[in-house]
Amino acid sequence: MKRSLRRALWVGAVMAVTAATVPMASAFGAGSVTAGFAKAQDWGTGHETRVTVTNGTSAPVSTWRIEFDLPSGTSISSSWDADVTRTGDHYVAVKKSWAGPIAAGASFSWGYNGTGAYKAPLNCTINGAPCGGGTPPPTTAPPTTTPPTTAPPTTAPPTTPPPTTPPPGPGGKKVVGYFAQWGVYARNYHVKNIHTSGSAAKLTHILYAFGNTTGGRCTIGDSYADYEKAYTAADSVDGVADTWDQPLRGSFNQLRKLKKMYPNLKVIWSFGGWTWSGGFTQAAQNPAAFAESCHNLVEDPRWADVFDGIDVDWEYPNACGLTCDSSGPNAFKNVVSALRSKFGSSALVTAAITADGSNGGKIDATDYAGAAPHLNWIMPMTYDYFGAFNAQGPTAPHSPLTSYAGIPQQGFWSDAAIQKLKSKGIPSDKLLLGIGFYGRGWTGVTQTAPGGTATGPAPGTYEQGIEDYKVLKNTCPATGTIAGTAYAKCGSNWWSYDTPATINGKMTYAKNQGLGGAFFWELSGDTGNGELIGAIKGGLG
Repeated sequence: MKRSLRRALWVGAVMAVTAATVPMASAFGAGSVTAGFAKAQDWGTGHETRVTVTNGTSAPVSTWRIEFDLPSGTSISSSWDADVTRTGDHYVAVKKSWAGPIAAGASFSWGYNGTGAYKAPLNCTINGAPCGGGTPPPTTAPPTTTPPTTAPPTTAPPTTPPPTTPPPGPGGKKVVGYFAQWGVYARNYHVKNIHTSGSAAKLTHILYAFGNTTGGRCTIGDSYADYEKAYTAADSVDGVADTWDQPLRGSFNQLRKLKKMYPNLKVIWSFGGWTWSGGFTQAAQNPAAFAESCHNLVEDPRWADVFDGIDVDWEYPNACGLTCDSSGPNAFKNVVSALRSKFGSSALVTAAITADGSNGGKIDATDYAGAAPHLNWIMPMTYDYFGAFNAQGPTAPHSPLTSYAGIPQQGFWSDAAIQKLKSKGIPSDKLLLGIGFYGRGWTGVTQTAPGGTATGPAPGTYEQGIEDYKVLKNTCPATGTIAGTAYAKCGSNWWSYDTPATINGKMTYAKNQGLGGAFFWELSGDTGNGELIGAIKGGLG
């Protein structure tokens, strides 16, 4: 049976990126200012670079300007936290107006995604001096036509930074990621982390999970996390602390701040999930009343500007999840039709659905094709196919892209779900491919290849049988691949999960199938520098 981990409280420690740094220093007063270019990741057809400007002088540095050339075969496709202009192969990067001075001994990071394999920049200068110090060399690079940049004042950043506009989605493709409201507790993952990891610049949409469906109505899931929690300056997106008397706090206010920094970023409130889908059965009895309640909640004046629409995560209509529903094959279509009527054509109305591609399975139980015209896009949850909820195994990758010899269940792979949905008439560009930022694992396993027996779930940080990618990449690195995903055996534990390399292959599949993009569960499972989301965006480019 397909299972979702939507309320699982699993977490791992944020890890530092391991990157080959190319130090480039320039003389600047007493001491020096350095610009370090670090290859964060490289998937062959593209790469991500993190650039760190460090003030090694004894006084604050109020402005910086880096000029460099990129070798033939690579170019910058998008950037964040710096203003970057290009003339031919020559690039100029200057400090954003909202970024304050760099204190003595402090540093500031910005980054970019590039086409082609990573290549170190050439002819780098910072503030007009050669990066290695000494006398500036003769100019050989094409001159920039960019007007001189006026240095920002040497004052602290404004309370609300001016917008930082991210690039549009790669090739028009959607990059959609879940933010779990309960992550602000044990996982210590907050909206600010979406910015500091570089993920906000790569996302097109955030799904806020979850609202509840109590009594066939849209209701608040966790009022403290959602809008009551007071944020300190250190944990706030813009470095400004909440006050006791402000009308909106919590993650909602942090999302508001994030959207001001990234005005192209959209936020959708998701309702249901594995734990809170029971109320959809009653909602289906009166879809108009359900839609009315949802609209009133999402468009509450306290946070109406935060959300751009609603997502339905019903697990599962006319089938069984944590609870069973027997509302009939038209129930889902009726609910999303009522939501579309109430929210109007300009709002986003989306849905996460089953990815059970078996004959007579959960996709066949519901008229998803009839619902599709009312939805902006549909997200089949192409993960959690197999796991230690079957404690004795057989071991199997939880997110296979294709079938393979010995797969435990026919139709339980991503391509089976995509092809079934397409065959029912759902347009390819309305389907997004799902990626899990975590692994599922067993213990008591002696066989390295999939198909082995087990004695139970492998230990996990917060839940047995589940662990974040950011933990597994170090504790149990992938040793093999099968069906487009990866697996690893460490001692008696056996894990399966996606890596940047397997995600790149899945994104190639998504492009070849004409899909609308990809989505993932969930942001806190990624590394501190957004390794997996970088692979999604790069692979869709």
